[in-house]
Amino acid sequence: MHAEHFTLALPSEADTLALGAAMAANLMPGMVIWLEGDLGAGKTTLVRGLLRAAGETGPVKSPTYTLVELHAVSGLNFYHFDFYRFNQAEEYLDAGLDEYFSENAICLVEWPDKATPYLPAADMRIELHVEPGAAGEGRRAQITAGTARGRTCLAGVMSSSSPPPA
Repeated sequence: MHAEHFTLALPSEADTLALGAAMAANLMPGMVIWLEGDLGAGKTTLVRGLLRAAGETGPVKSPTYTLVELHAVSGLNFYHFDFYRFNQAEEYLDAGLDEYFSENAICLVEWPDKATPYLPAADMRIELHVEPGAAGEGRRAQITAGTARGRTCLAGVMSSSSPPPA
């Protein structure tokens, strides 16, 4: 049986990028990944690591103002969403964003809570937290798999990531 939860210490930005790279190696078409955490928690950094590992060579920035950025790499469409500026969940429907979620794409969603209940369920949910009192850029990632596809991906991420020091 595959694990459904995994916590990983991310002491530096390089560790957050490496987590994204480990995820990229284990994603499957059709996956929906929810990225949660306060401003500055590392959501876009994680996406950058994931997309770089998938083969993206262009800029990877937060789609705060554009709502969605397309990255066509490795024969897949990666859609990076940011719903931070939504005032109500219906804005998701009004923008027609549901059309992007398909079995041929991978959707990476920042601030998913701003679009629920309309947003498709997450295969994986990643909560990023700044560690209190951490020197520099210390973060912690809590990863939860919500589907069989998510559990398979999480198992791959776990096998490629060393556990946090005790």
